[in-house]
Amino acid sequence: MRRTERSEACGLARFFTSRRGRRRTQCAALLLGAGFALTTCGPGEPPPAGTVIVNARVLDGSGDQSRDVNVRIEGDRIAAVGDFEPAAGDTVVDAGGLVLAPGFIDVHSHHDSRLFELPEALAAVNQGITTIVAGQDGGHQYPLGEFFGRLDATPVAVNVASYTGFGTLREEVMGEDYQRHATPDEVAAMSDLLRGELEAGALGLSSGLEYDPGSFSATEEVVELARVAASHGGTYISHIRSEDRFFWEAIEEIIRIGREADLPVQVTHMKLAMNSWWGQAERLLTRLDEARASGVEITADIYPYRAWSTSFTWLTTVFPDRDLDRRDGAEYILRDLLSPDDVLLPDFLPEPAYNGLTLAEIAEVRGSDVETTLMDLLKADTEMGSESLMIGFAMDEPDIEAIMAWPHAVICSDGGLDGSHPRGFGAFTRFLGHYVRERNVVSLEEGIRKMTSLSAEHLGITDRGSIAEGHYADLVLFDPETVIDRSTYEDPHLPSAGIEKVWVNGEVVFDGGETTGNRPGRVIRR
Repeated sequence: MRRTERSEACGLARFFTSRRGRRRTQCAALLLGAGFALTTCGPGEPPPAGTVIVNARVLDGSGDQSRDVNVRIEGDRIAAVGDFEPAAGDTVVDAGGLVLAPGFIDVHSHHDSRLFELPEALAAVNQGITTIVAGQDGGHQYPLGEFFGRLDATPVAVNVASYTGFGTLREEVMGEDYQRHATPDEVAAMSDLLRGELEAGALGLSSGLEYDPGSFSATEEVVELARVAASHGGTYISHIRSEDRFFWEAIEEIIRIGREADLPVQVTHMKLAMNSWWGQAERLLTRLDEARASGVEITADIYPYRAWSTSFTWLTTVFPDRDLDRRDGAEYILRDLLSPDDVLLPDFLPEPAYNGLTLAEIAEVRGSDVETTLMDLLKADTEMGSESLMIGFAMDEPDIEAIMAWPHAVICSDGGLDGSHPRGFGAFTRFLGHYVRERNVVSLEEGIRKMTSLSAEHLGITDRGSIAEGHYADLVLFDPETVIDRSTYEDPHLPSAGIEKVWVNGEVVFDGGETTGNRPGRVIRR
């Protein structure tokens, strides 16, 4: 055995043997099978130095009560959890009675955008996120192998996993001729591309069926591709075909996809985003429970805000035939979907003077009615390339809380590194501070589970999401009494309060309110 191999085996033997000398037989067998000899460290080969976190309330991600135990990190893994003393040479971190939890997993993230420009990922790590899951809403970094290869070569501060986007595949195969159902040959071509992305490590298939080009697809297309994902052990996550007018039909569609493709499905950023549906969370959750009872493994994720954010010109899809001269379309939007006070334009590119104003305020400035103003603004933005964003305050708090409390719902941000919605910097800390501590929607133990182990389970990610021996050392130390988001719609890039320290793969990436410059993030492949 070479010296490097012996040193590694020495450390592993120490790791898999308790301080009372009891051999963990199953793990030992794995080491022996890998060709390592489980010997004690000889003279001149002391145990590797590690980091030991002491005086922490450890919430391990399981939903169980906290434990007053120490956590030892060696390299990128958790080496021990329990009642033990730091060894000579160890770095000791005194948690001062704060909570130590697994690093948070953002199951629906857009933090991959500009990740190579902002590799320290302040938006994510300041709220305790250690793993982001990209490739959402039907779009992904294509080809995925090249994206992952670049991350391998130039690591960033957080771990990155990704889905394959149905819309991206549709665009690759159908080009600009997408306003129709795909032919069998085109579906076969998309399936071939999907297989390649799954082999590159994609977690499964994502869709954004409310957006072009996926909005023109037949359900049968999605089912066929979902079957491909299922055959590779993948899952399906969807921004469903409608979150407002045709919401209930869209819920039935994803249930059908899960049943016919026989794979786990997730309604992403689940919401009741239409005034007419407010108060019907119980109806929704009852239907999902019925689907689960029938054998469809359906789950959900949610971000902790009343407002969504998307392209401003998405509203054109609500107009009959997408005709922006149809005043009845504007009337419908402002009557049944959003009030004029609930449409916020953070960065309206055709007229920057409107930045940060609501539709009602812009109409007043223009001396026009809100319906005409909406149609005129949409036409102007369309002519400039549909680049402006909008924020719509479309959800009701009781519905948000009911969905959060559903046992099969987890937390996401749907945020970006430099976006205009405060969720990019504050989703997880808002959940902990507002919904867990202040509103008592779920217990702290259950809240942590919804951000860690349950998320990992939904994604099919192993060795992360729990504080357990052998798992990767993705950890967050925070104060449950002060943790809260500080980002706002006026200033969406304000860092959170109460997050003290964040480790990714054993290295500190956020400490004392600042990023450290370390970039230990890994690609997580299915």
